[in-house]
Amino acid sequence: MRWVFISALLGSLLTAGCAEPTAFEDSSRDSIAVIPKGTTQIFWKSVEAGAQQAGEELDVNIIWKGPLKENDRALQIALVEQFVTEGVSGIVLAPLDDTALFRPGHAATEKGIPVVIFDSSLKGEIGKDFVSFVATDNLAGGRMAGEQVAELINGEGKVVMLRYQVGSASTTRREQGFLESMSRYPGLEVILDNQYGGATSGETIQKSEELLDTLREADAIFCPNEATTYGMLVALRKHNLTGKVKFVGFDSSEELLRAMRNSEIDALVVQNPRKMGYLGVATLVSHLRGEKVPERIDTGVAVVTPDRLSDPEIKELLKIE
Repeated sequence: MRWVFISALLGSLLTAGCAEPTAFEDSSRDSIAVIPKGTTQIFWKSVEAGAQQAGEELDVNIIWKGPLKENDRALQIALVEQFVTEGVSGIVLAPLDDTALFRPGHAATEKGIPVVIFDSSLKGEIGKDFVSFVATDNLAGGRMAGEQVAELINGEGKVVMLRYQVGSASTTRREQGFLESMSRYPGLEVILDNQYGGATSGETIQKSEELLDTLREADAIFCPNEATTYGMLVALRKHNLTGKVKFVGFDSSEELLRAMRNSEIDALVVQNPRKMGYLGVATLVSHLRGEKVPERIDTGVAVVTPDRLSDPEIKELLKIE
């Protein structure tokens, strides 16, 4: 509960635009700064739980601090620079932008502060600019989503893909994988793939409503992360389109799983965010202790459909913190 309180306090500081110095809880232990893309979505809360678990098991301090919204590149850059100045033992970073975060990440490495990248890739060379990359195989996840859409509409029909936001490497790979799958089916026509939902579900709701005529024409829709999936769901509900168009999303939350049980969502491609947070920290700690670590670590991805919700493997994966 103490860490929950601290996370909430830090979040309020960030909302005010402050990047206050961080007091390390125990200076005798290594201190690991974990910087997510955002802090409000269920996905990131699960990542935090995994990071904190690793910190407890490996006897290191975990400092969890990130932007509220997944579009504050300037604040994320400032946080990396702040932690370098404070002299943390290492940084675990989920970059909001694969290009904009390269310079601060590289600067940390040059100053002897190792960096592990997780969730979304960063420009640069693994082993030189950062220690390791811990993430879902997002290209494979996008392909899985595409195959699921093709199955749902029997390989024929009109498809909409609503993108997330420019610069997000993880979702860009999912979108790429999805379109690769679509190209394998001559009977599928992607009628929209060049629009972005935005960093929040509210932005996605607005964008979806702007695209209503196209959505009404579609046989299936794909959204590449939690925010876009939830925003699209709200818009489809508002305009009585749920159940009339096949809908595949990415990531999970209680609300998205409830929508699946109610036949409003047909499938979700699900990551393992808790595992991602745990392995991000564990990989960095292993490196700090002189152990050789893999350059790439795949944290897994699975397709969840209503008939799989009772599978033990899926039930374990879908634990929500």
